[in-house]
Amino acid sequence: MKTYGTYFINDEKEPVRYGEINLINPARQRLRGEPLKVGIEARPVFQGFCGTDFELMHMGQRGELDKKFPSGEKRLINGHEGVVWVPSENRFAIVLIRGGDSFDPTRYTEDESYFEYGCDGADGLFCDKNYFNPDMLLHLPAEYDGVKKLPLSVAKRLSFADPYACAVFQLERMEDIGEAQNFRVEMAKHGCSESEARAKAKENIFARTVIFGLGMTGLFIGDQIRRNHPDAKILFVARSGGDTYKVRFSKEITGADYLCTEGLSQAETAAKIIEKLGGRATLFAGTSGTETESRIAFEHRVLGCNGIYDSFSLGPKVSFDTMPFGFENHVIFASINFRQEHMEKAIKILVNSRFDEVVELIDKDEFIKNPLDAYNDKIYCKGAPLKTAVIWNKEYIDEAK
Repeated sequence: MKTYGTYFINDEKEPVRYGEINLINPARQRLRGEPLKVGIEARPVFQGFCGTDFELMHMGQRGELDKKFPSGEKRLINGHEGVVWVPSENRFAIVLIRGGDSFDPTRYTEDESYFEYGCDGADGLFCDKNYFNPDMLLHLPAEYDGVKKLPLSVAKRLSFADPYACAVFQLERMEDIGEAQNFRVEMAKHGCSESEARAKAKENIFARTVIFGLGMTGLFIGDQIRRNHPDAKILFVARSGGDTYKVRFSKEITGADYLCTEGLSQAETAAKIIEKLGGRATLFAGTSGTETESRIAFEHRVLGCNGIYDSFSLGPKVSFDTMPFGFENHVIFASINFRQEHMEKAIKILVNSRFDEVVELIDKDEFIKNPLDAYNDKIYCKGAPLKTAVIWNKEYIDEAK
């Protein structure tokens, strides 16, 4: 079957294109031990643009996409954030992006494999129709059963299901590691039982939290921390002016403080972070995509003793001096994934959220006319919205709601 959509190829000048594509439908499995299933047809309705798409485009320019293509193909239909309509089931769905031959897709091991719709080895959402494993088409909340046109505001919120699920998983990892890292310290300090100490350690790891970088990833991590740890002290650190919309929105949603780094050296930034927190950080989440985040945490010693560094950025190198790193008992973890339960939780949170307020639309005709220019000059240019999305199929969207 053929369809129309955007796709990535290895080409220095035109790595992303729009046109007719031949669809494939190999059998895939959701998890190890489950049966392989051919996909059922779904029609993408509303899609958000992700920084991963932008990076894949650049990989195509450098001729590095071969390992990302579906088996036997020389192109990848991109897109992994959005809502689809499933004709055979007469409902809307969110595609569970990650599957494969692994017991837990967040912790696949050397003898396991994975795929990601729109990102790695499997075609995604930026097309008129496609095939997806039927077990990976997640349901919307019950109030949307029988709905034929999805309110635009809800579609905008649900375009965040993938990145918000990542934030739900990040919180799980922060809590698990924070508890294991420091419960013995809490037992010694308070003379309490192990169970009491674990609860204290799980809470106290958020006592002084730095989120370095203020894109949607950082905002979602902050939102998850605030929802689950109301007493957490959270400080966003980024280059945007403090009076910009995204900073005001993020502070309002999360109750966090903010530090603008514009014009500050790394040493000055570190000193101001410690001043605002009232001490060195217990938790440092790097989401900026730059090496500055790890230098601030380690070279300039913003991360305190027994602290945790969550490396959520893809691309920058993390380096540290082993002397203070070892003696100050730091932990670094990095894992940018999620399980089905995380995405299902994300869907429930998002439909009742305010995150539609930060999504701006690009007209589909404008996007498909020249996808390369759209990515470079509108979606990811300086001054671009926090989130850009596109209505792919207006038949299924109620634009008045």
